[in-house]
Amino acid sequence: MGRLIINQDKVGNKDELVKICPFGALEIKDDKLDINSGCKMCKLCVRKGPEGAVVFIEDEKKEIDKSLWNGIAVYVDHVDGEIHPVTLELIGKARELADKVHQKVYCIAMGDNIENRVHELLHYGVDKVFLYDDEELKFFRIEPYTSVIEDFINNVKPAVLLVGATTVGRSLAPRVAARFRTGLTADCTILDIKENTDLVQIRPAFGGNIMAQIVTPNSRPQLATVRYKVMSAPERSESESGEIVKLFIGKEKLKSNINVLEVVPKSKEKEISEADVLVVAGRGVKSEKDLAMIKELAELLGGELATTRPLIEAGWVDAKRQVGLSGRTVRPKLIITCGVSGAVQFTAGMNNSDYIFAINCDEKAPIFKVAHYGIVGDIYDVIPMLIEKIKSNVSGAIEEVAVNSI
Repeated sequence: MGRLIINQDKVGNKDELVKICPFGALEIKDDKLDINSGCKMCKLCVRKGPEGAVVFIEDEKKEIDKSLWNGIAVYVDHVDGEIHPVTLELIGKARELADKVHQKVYCIAMGDNIENRVHELLHYGVDKVFLYDDEELKFFRIEPYTSVIEDFINNVKPAVLLVGATTVGRSLAPRVAARFRTGLTADCTILDIKENTDLVQIRPAFGGNIMAQIVTPNSRPQLATVRYKVMSAPERSESESGEIVKLFIGKEKLKSNINVLEVVPKSKEKEISEADVLVVAGRGVKSEKDLAMIKELAELLGGELATTRPLIEAGWVDAKRQVGLSGRTVRPKLIITCGVSGAVQFTAGMNNSDYIFAINCDEKAPIFKVAHYGIVGDIYDVIPMLIEKIKSNVSGAIEEVAVNSI
């Protein structure tokens, strides 16, 4: 990055220079030209303004000794020792990355009296679990949790820290990144690593129209968050490997302005990300009452109803049932899309499903590019036929796929 410097003695006609900026970022204050927060660093004022009036100064690039930073670390997301499955998925990806650069996989866990619970992680190929066990860490509070991760990074110096994109992870990761003045890429869909341990973080950008490849070569650690169900969890080994290393932090760093008075368990809701079978309604569904046949098909297959963004915006379905970049990432054994065109914003949230079955009247619809099976036809003709066949126990193509995949 860099910054713009205004040489007031070379500005000349201030009003003319102000007009050059298309974002209104140049303004006159106390008879001097100033740059406000609207600046997009397009440098048009540098190129088209009077010579030397506005100058772009490149920030000095700092070089880091990458050999001092080793290991792929995973933050252990849990509630009372109940480990969130996204942690296991990230361990699997961490193992894959670590093997490429011949490094180790670490986990950073914190809580109160959770040592027995984190032993489970040693069944998934973790080399070391660094454990901070303190009564002050019983409940999630942002200040002490951030301080613990800061202490872990200062002591262990991992090259990479992976965090699940849960409610806690989304709060924690930005604060850690800010403390180390390092980059953070949220909601990565693909992770890779170079021989020099630079993490290649890939995620959809600009509404899913492009896939951005992000690298932070001049800072460590490298931070990335990943949604649940994006990566694959490794198989559990019968025997433990690795070790648990206990670390301690000063009580003064565990102070917080937040006091947890009571924790009220939330009743468990059905999450589409947990379903083995999903039937997704898209823009091809003409009215809200027509969702009844989609829901009936889902129930017959023992699955859940899901939708695309337009139906959420229309207010037909709860937002928790949306699949895609701005909704949930899902990985069911079977997903049936009904009248879904298959825009990148949608497919990015479901393309890792075991079986994708698409029904669309447009044979050129993008959904057929990611589908394993497809029917070109009107959902108002196809779905009632499927429902009738399933009810009469006649083995149609979708029923066969559903049975084989469950």
